[in-house]
Amino acid sequence: MTAKGDGQRRVLELLWKDARRPARGPRRGLTMERIVAAAIQVVETEGPAALSMRRVAEELGVGTASLYTYLPGKAELEALMVDAIGAGDPLPDDWPGDWRAKVEAWARTDHELYRKHPWVLHLVATVAAPGPNLLRWMDSALRVLRGTGLTEAEKMAVVESVDAYVRGQARLSLDTREPSAEEVRERDALLGELVDFEPYPALVETVRAGVSPYAGDKFEFGLRLLLDGVEALIAARRASTP
Repeated sequence: MTAKGDGQRRVLELLWKDARRPARGPRRGLTMERIVAAAIQVVETEGPAALSMRRVAEELGVGTASLYTYLPGKAELEALMVDAIGAGDPLPDDWPGDWRAKVEAWARTDHELYRKHPWVLHLVATVAAPGPNLLRWMDSALRVLRGTGLTEAEKMAVVESVDAYVRGQARLSLDTREPSAEEVRERDALLGELVDFEPYPALVETVRAGVSPYAGDKFEFGLRLLLDGVEALIAARRASTP
């Protein structure tokens, strides 16, 4: 097995086997749940860059070596943190309403989670090992689309497309700072002085209508368009079913 495959095996074994007891050394009152909770506290208050085995040990008031009796290293800890994030309810299929209402509810909930806890976006993007809570969530999301007439491949594509859209919009909103009214006025005055807008007639028409590029929250608009497309596909599938 390659070094990469060996590392993935260690991560998956921690996620799926009973790894709540240390392999060696004293317990020192630790549990895997406490270690993961301490790691989450570190990134909540200090950001993902602050996460290290040493920093988590400091948060717990123990030596760094104590953590290594529970898990091999930071990569495994991050995988456990990602899985812990998915432990909460409600699941996608728990929301009331039809498939569309359920998808909208889960998309809005996840979008708000990412905006309030940006470190989650960072870890979800770097951890690929699926744990029990991730598979529990995926199973629930696929159940939302039962009875729609979509193929299994289309159901998975819808789930992944919505998830990717939510993450992308959350990341964009975090990366883009909304300028103040004064900053907008100063910028527009400078642009009017320095730029010949004649080559950009469509943009000029949009701006004259009061629309500023990359300003405001476009999340709901994009979500509606995405789900309108899914709804059209479902309608087509049902229409073709004898």
